[in-house]
This record gives sequence, C-alpha cells and structure tokens, in this order.
Amino acid sequence: MTSSNREHSQTEQTQAVFSFTEQQQDTLFTELKTKRGILSHSDILQLCNEHQVSELELLKACVPVASLFSVAPISKFYVGAVALGITEQGDRQFYFGANVEFSHQALSLVVHAEQSAINNAWLNGASRIVKIAISDAPCGYCRQFMNELNTADSLDIHLPERDFTLRELLPNAFGPKDLGNKVSLLSSASQAVNFIDVDNIDQKLVMTASNSYVPYTSNYSAVKIATYEHGDFYGGYAENAAYSPSLSPLQSALSQLYLAGVAFTGENVESISLLETQGAENQLEVTKSVLASFDFSPAFEHITVALSE
Repeated sequence: MTSSNREHSQTEQTQAVFSFTEQQQDTLFTELKTKRGILSHSDILQLCNEHQVSELELLKACVPVASLFSVAPISKFYVGAVALGITEQGDRQFYFGANVEFSHQALSLVVHAEQSAINNAWLNGASRIVKIAISDAPCGYCRQFMNELNTADSLDIHLPERDFTLRELLPNAFGPKDLGNKVSLLSSASQAVNFIDVDNIDQKLVMTASNSYVPYTSNYSAVKIATYEHGDFYGGYAENAAYSPSLSPLQSALSQLYLAGVAFTGENVESISLLETQGAENQLEVTKSVLASFDFSPAFEHITVALSE
C-alpha cells in the first residue's frame, strides 16, 4: 500500500467510527440525568439496535456524553468515563462518570472521572467491571485506583485512539495483595458488617456504610446528601492500597449527585450526614474541608456507631 493509500484508508477508518450527533448527545445526557448516570442492559440493547452498532462502539460513543457531567472550575478540563459493569444477575450496564473539582481546596480532593464511573458501578449493583472507556489517558492516580478492582488483571481500557489493558498501563503494580489484603473492590469476598443501635438512623445510610470497602482502616463510613426536591444521594468509603487514591464517602456521594444533574447549592441541598465507625473515625476533617469550598453551609450531622462483635 502506498503512503497516499494508507492515509486514505486511515481517513476512511476514522470517518467510520460511530459517534452521536450533538443533538443525540444532548438527548442522551438529559435521559441519563433521570437515571443517575446509568444505562441498563435493555437501554444498551435498544441503542445498539437503533444505531446498528456493537456494544463497544456504543460504549466509546457515550464517553463525550459522560464529559458533559464534568464539574471542573479549576482546570476547565472536562473528562468523561464510562464503565461496562456486570451485575450478579449477569446484566451488562454502562456506568457513567466525570471529574469533579472543588474551588479553593487542595487539588488532592478532586474526584477523577475513572473514580466516578467505578464508584457509580460499585454503589449501584455491579459485581465486576470488564471495560472502561475514557476521554483521555488515565493518570497514574487513576491507574492505581483501578488496580484495586477485582478485575484489575483483565481490565480493558479504551481511549479515543488506542486500547490497552490495565496491566499494559500499570506493569509491576503495587496492590492489595502487597498489604496482605485478600479482597478487592467489588469482590464478592468482601462481607458487609453489622452495627449496633442504628434503628433510628437512615437505613440506606447504614447499609452503604456497612458495605464500604475499608480493608486498611476498618472505618466503615458513608455520607447522605439530602435534597429538597431531588431525593437523597449516598456515597461510601472506598480505600486504596496506595492510600492517596482512596475515595472519601463525601466525594462518592457528591459524584452521585452530579451524575443526576443536580448542582450542590443552597437551593437544592438540605443537609449532609456523615456516619463513621466508632473508634476508627478519619473522615470528619476532609468532609468539612470539601464542604468549605462551597458558598453555603448545609445542615451537617456527624454520627458514630459501634460495630457488633
């Protein structure tokens, strides 16, 4: 093949890549806000049939839509990610995610798009993640976060121009096993714990905390964001073997809020509740720091509960 033919062939391949029109993106974005950033198995099948594309082609086409959820007042760099997760029932679902930044706070408090998508899958029924499509190459922080997954050894990463496995992007990785941890994020081996004297506490908050992934500190914790008109949003604590990429329960809950298209404002948010494990508390100060980046102060409740023996 001559150089000119090769260029022509590459152009044809580029043109053949499926993408939504701007109007279709806006329509899907509006729909996703009502579904809190999740496309169900039936949604995926319907879209694949409608546009005559494969599941992978659809996954990649959804990434620009995920970027529309981004809240990036500092970087103005809008990143989207879509994870293909499989539930315990075998349903294949798309879990959307986008980066979230907090003005006037340490940059380490941001939520990365990959974290957001994985958090969305973790909180909403996925038992494993097999693929993740991202608008931009994952940073080292995100590669380390993905390395905590129970599918880290087989995870496929799809970028706009190239595809990789996580192991190609993170060889010789440090992970849970290096710290003697036998479970992984989304692992069926992770068992929920039980608290005592929680009858008068929001039971979904209790359940989210008891299902936290906290093999390194045992601080089973969760956050509830109560809104006036948009329902409640919950987030759990997801730790990481490298410690820094851990996702706090408030970051987790805020990501869920934004994936519903709800802004964190005084007009929307009524109160925040933080539940932590008695004797293992470590989330109060970071929660206060993130909340301080907003221009209003919602009602705040800090709850500590003991684990049953």
